[in-house]
Amino acid sequence: METLDATSSCSSSASNLQSPSSKTPQPPPSVIRLWRPAAQRNLRNQWSKLASYRQQWTSTASKGRSHATDLVNSYLSQRYMPPMELGVLSDMPNIRKKACMKLLKQQGLHGSKLLSAYKDMVCILNMCYCVGMSIFPNSCKKLAEELVQMFILELNLKRLLVVELLSISCEEASQDDQYCWSDELYPGEFDDLGICSLHSKEIGELIPPKIIGFESHSPVIRSNQQPDHEILQVYLTTWLAEVNIDTHRVDEIFAAIGEEMHVGLS
Repeated sequence: METLDATSSCSSSASNLQSPSSKTPQPPPSVIRLWRPAAQRNLRNQWSKLASYRQQWTSTASKGRSHATDLVNSYLSQRYMPPMELGVLSDMPNIRKKACMKLLKQQGLHGSKLLSAYKDMVCILNMCYCVGMSIFPNSCKKLAEELVQMFILELNLKRLLVVELLSISCEEASQDDQYCWSDELYPGEFDDLGICSLHSKEIGELIPPKIIGFESHSPVIRSNQQPDHEILQVYLTTWLAEVNIDTHRVDEIFAAIGEEMHVGLS
């Protein structure tokens, strides 16, 4: 791994300031002395922000999976209600219909919470992206870009899962509630995704999701709106696994930066 040295970047900048120029006067020594610690403090602050955003991402992703699990359970309960043996409740009029309608309402509520969690993750990613891009152009910047890229790919994969989960329905669900990949999931989403280069305004298209290390050239199309239990379990497991984020590598990056700058970033 390259040596992480904030001082070298700052020293280079100070050296440029000291270069003789017929147009620009040389700054006083006091300004040069102040530049180096200021740059180091800024770099520490930027990485501290990234560490904080990482924790926020983990917390929000966990909430998102919880909402996704509740949504799936509500959907499966609706789906298996018609053939279910109701015992002594079978003589109650419209018991199945009323139960299904309540479960449908719960599914909608959990879907709204899942979408809200996704929106929060988009916001967190954009903050990470802006911070990562503002870090000084040295070895620290390369590590920041590597870190942010993992979360960009993971957010895009999670978006695919959100689209699929919001689209599952039983026969009673309205077709107006269905989603596809090209839909804007909430007002202003495409503008938000454009910040981290997941949506191109020039061509009006979203970057297709992929697994890190693999290229996919297949168009994104929505699958059956009534997936079975096994497929839904794969969706939830994929959300939990965060396959595009190498946790060991993330820990390694923060540990190396923290050691170099003598600051805790866990």
